[in-house]
Amino acid sequence: MLTVVTVLFLGIYALDILGLFFFGIHTYIMVYLYKKYNTNCDTDPSRNLSLDDPSLPVVTVQLPIFNEFYVVDRLIDSTIALKYPKDKLEIQVLDDSTDETIQKAASLVAKYKAQGFDIHHLHRTNRVGHKAGALDEGMRVSKGDYIAIFDADFMPDPEFLLKTMAYFDDPQIGMVQARWGHINADYNILTKAQSFGIDGHFMIEQVARNGSKLWMNFNGTAGTWRKKTIEDAGGWEHDTLTEDFDLSYRAELRGWKFRYFKDVVCPAEIPAMMSAYKSQQFRWCKGSIQTAVKLLPRIWKADLPWKTKAEAVTHLINYSVHPLMIVNILFSAPLLLMEYWSGFSFYDLPLEVLSGTAAVLSIGSVGPLFFYAYSQKTLYKDWKKRLVYLPILIMIGTGIAIVNTRAWLEAVLGIQSSFKRTPKLRIEKNSDSLKERLKYTVPLDFHVVLEFLLGCYCVFSVVLSFLVGRPYIVGFLLIYGIGFFFVAFKSFQEFTWKYKEARNATQEEIPQEA
Repeated sequence: MLTVVTVLFLGIYALDILGLFFFGIHTYIMVYLYKKYNTNCDTDPSRNLSLDDPSLPVVTVQLPIFNEFYVVDRLIDSTIALKYPKDKLEIQVLDDSTDETIQKAASLVAKYKAQGFDIHHLHRTNRVGHKAGALDEGMRVSKGDYIAIFDADFMPDPEFLLKTMAYFDDPQIGMVQARWGHINADYNILTKAQSFGIDGHFMIEQVARNGSKLWMNFNGTAGTWRKKTIEDAGGWEHDTLTEDFDLSYRAELRGWKFRYFKDVVCPAEIPAMMSAYKSQQFRWCKGSIQTAVKLLPRIWKADLPWKTKAEAVTHLINYSVHPLMIVNILFSAPLLLMEYWSGFSFYDLPLEVLSGTAAVLSIGSVGPLFFYAYSQKTLYKDWKKRLVYLPILIMIGTGIAIVNTRAWLEAVLGIQSSFKRTPKLRIEKNSDSLKERLKYTVPLDFHVVLEFLLGCYCVFSVVLSFLVGRPYIVGFLLIYGIGFFFVAFKSFQEFTWKYKEARNATQEEIPQEA
């Protein structure tokens, strides 16, 4: 006989499964929309502007940086290489740094200013609003009616402005976004996995949304805004950790349209250290859910087509998949033991019900695999060989679920945290050493313990599934367990590198006896 506790347990588990199923089905919808509308996100070469075009508008390029000693020269050099008339291109280095990056950036700016470039080094000491605050302060003194933004880990395509500025001839267009490329996708397992995730978002999701005229977001970099759009939407606000997402949806609520081009690519450096990746994911997850809490009521009340509302809501809450995964894992052992607790077993249900449910759920669970595999097919000739890394993507994507679940909970509960930027180490070649570039590392935190414990729990559930004769969940539990162990191990390993470096530095400072 089913108890109240058992019914409650089954109800929560059913809702969890339905949530995961929903996000799985959504990936199929994205692929469908991509296939149907992908040509809408290609530039028209005949519309490319030329350097001698008298109608070219003044553009301000903003480069927000904070302690980017390793990459600030690469960023400024590649921005200087943009093909655009000098008298119509203003460059702002928005520097919130507190280390020797300040001097390095100032020196580079002085060098290029002497060569006739309109470039400025704007250094702040208060960091109010972090990146959003820096962008806002720079915009107040900017000369251009258009603002292009590139983060420190990016190398803008020299043709970027000439390829994209023409599309602002439509007065409704408020922002143009380019696709992120990869500088170091093959550096290690972590960068390979991240490249899959980035390709899925930029090659499938953004194309699906923008090509079908649904809402999309500015990705924080590799894009250009009409200044009037930013002002009309209320400007840069810093009450969320994803100021880009927030501004995007506020602008679209005001009726502005965006364009996305998958054939304009700006290469970027992928975080090669687990600590940096987890920090980045925490910020993206928490910021998107904060934006959801902030804007969902306005979106729901807005006079918009139901398709636009549905996709906007799904996009904003997409990171909810991580707490759903944690619940699914935690419920695995109790589910296996349920028939001993209550006498209820899923195997007591009719075969037709079990088979039908399993088939439906399997279709949903395969969705993300299909989604990421399809993104590789659209981009690479050797896409079949690259699929070997798909399990790694799933493994690492699961391993960071604890970090993102904490981020999700903090956003929902309104718990504030500071903006922590992702360290950039200028890892470009496979021969580059992470151990030699530990100037900017994220401290070890308690997530490592939870990741290790959840990995152990997955192993326990695998053993339990064999003991009770129900090995049907062994596959995903093994992948999940390996993911948690891998993320915990890499985090701790990077901590030991930094610890050894600090210890060696201390020993060098101690005078040695003769």
